Amino acid sequence: MGALDFLSDYITISTPRKKRKAMQTVDIKVKMDCDGCERRVKNAVSNLKGVKQVDVNRKQSRVTVTGYVEPNKILNKVKSTGKRAEFWPYVPYNLVAYPYVAQAYDKKAPSGYVKNVFQALPSPNAPDEKFISLFSDENPHACSIM
Repeated sequence: MGALDFLSDYITISTPRKKRKAMQTVDIKVKMDCDGCERRVKNAVSNLKGVKQVDVNRKQSRVTVTGYVEPNKILNKVKSTGKRAEFWPYVPYNLVAYPYVAQAYDKKAPSGYVKNVFQALPSPNAPDEKFISLFSDENPHACSIM
C-alpha cells in the first residue's frame, strides 16, 4: 500500500465542477392562435432541463419560463416549434417616464405595457424635475422653511 499512496500523491483526478446556473425568469413573446399552439409551445419548453415552471398567457402572447435555464436555449426551443418568437419587448406603463414617445408606444402591446426603448427613459444627466420645482419661487406650494 505504500507504493499506491506514493503514486496517488502525484496522480490526482479531479473533475472540474460545473457552475450552476442562476434561477431566472425568461419572458418570450410568441403569437399563439389556438389551444394546440399553446400546448405545443408549453410541452416543448417544459421538457428542457432545469425548467421549473411554464406559464402561457395566450391573450398577451406571452410565455414565462422560470428555472435554471439559459434564455437563448428557451428562445431557440420555442422557435423550433415553428412559431415566431422574440424576447418580451414590453415594460409596464408606470415604469416608463415618457410612455408616448414615438418608438415606445405600440398599438400591438398588451394593455398597460409600452415598448422598452431608450427614448422613453429619462436622461441620466437631466436633473429631476420634481426637485427643481419643489424649491421654486414661482411655486406657491413650495417649501416654506426659509
